[in-house]
Amino acid sequence: MNLDTFYSIVAGTCFAFLGLWWTVMEARRDLLKDDKIRGLAGGVYLSFLIPGAMSLGAQIGGENKLVWRSVFVIAAVLGMYFTSRLIASTRGAGKPGFFRRNRWFAILLYLLVLILGAFPTLAAPLGLTALQVEAFLLSTLVLLGHGLAWEFMVETGAQA
Repeated sequence: MNLDTFYSIVAGTCFAFLGLWWTVMEARRDLLKDDKIRGLAGGVYLSFLIPGAMSLGAQIGGENKLVWRSVFVIAAVLGMYFTSRLIASTRGAGKPGFFRRNRWFAILLYLLVLILGAFPTLAAPLGLTALQVEAFLLSTLVLLGHGLAWEFMVETGAQA
């Protein structure tokens, strides 16, 4: 698959998931009354928004590497910041499942995105371009978002 097609599909998919998540949250407004639960819902939201924004940056940049690299670095910094805050603020919000317990992995993925965005030549020993490695990292972030959404709905569904 060509990278333009990949990033186009990922951007469209992430923004479609955001729309679905808004629908879920609209239907379950009761969940948003608790600050920690609302934080978890926001974490799911960001799990799709940030990879979607990075995918758009990869497409908009085209041949201009500075554009996609800047978008990826900024998005990775924001991803690490918000994920760290979320982990700290939602401690004690129900029994965490596998994905929430290992949310630190998202910080590691964002760190790798940041490093490759800042130093794209690090992908060369792998025989891949930086955008190819970034594609793998974004795919993993989106899969993590799916797991977080599932756990959120299962955990909070039992409380409602």
